[in-house]
Amino acid sequence: MEETIRIMCPNLLCRKVLGVPTSARGKTVRCKGCSTTIRIPDKPGTGKDASTSNAPAANKPA
Repeated sequence: MEETIRIMCPNLLCRKVLGVPTSARGKTVRCKGCSTTIRIPDKPGTGKDASTSNAPAANKPA
């Protein structure tokens, strides 16, 4: 059985929780409740935000 990702619709008037398959990572899906398009994020740690969160240790105060 394929795993699912639970994601909330960003439309403030909808806010439905959607269950999408993990194969949808990096793709765009449409909310069944309000037809808003939602981009499903890539795997955690593979996006460009992952590189900024791993700040070098030299920048930490001593």
